[in-house]
Amino acid sequence: MSTIGVAIAVPEPYATELQAHRETFGDPRASSIPTHVTLVPPTDVGGAMGVVSRHLGAVACRHAPFGMRLRGTATFRPISPVVFISVTEGISSCELLADDIRRGPLEQRYVFPYHPHVTIAHDLDDAALDVAYETLSDYDASFTVESFQLFEHIEGVWRPASSFALTADA
Repeated sequence: MSTIGVAIAVPEPYATELQAHRETFGDPRASSIPTHVTLVPPTDVGGAMGVVSRHLGAVACRHAPFGMRLRGTATFRPISPVVFISVTEGISSCELLADDIRRGPLEQRYVFPYHPHVTIAHDLDDAALDVAYETLSDYDASFTVESFQLFEHIEGVWRPASSFALTADA
């Protein structure tokens, strides 16, 4: 059984910076989860990895690179104990990309509506979540999204398996 996730990897230097903050906040999963914006949450695909990869390649050809800005913090509390960096530019491009990816072999019933973000603290006590929220409240980073990644969950760690370049004309 293969468990995958599809995400936009946050580029350097932001990825390492945000992961270090996540570790400082006490998130025990920080070192096993690359810094990312989720497009498809953890999903079991059985032996269909080839079908999924072909689907993702086709989707990537239909989407153009786009600008993304990460700015400030927000939270899903009280629904879920999560503090995150907000996506303030590139939201509609993420939504369209996620919607396209979540068809075909990745079509399923999702628990929560799609909301692009970068998690910086998850399943911590309220005090730690408050610290994360306050510490990065003025965070600001911008970059161009040129690809998305297929990640596999192997021995408790999310590892990049493939990258798919966004190649459509803007």
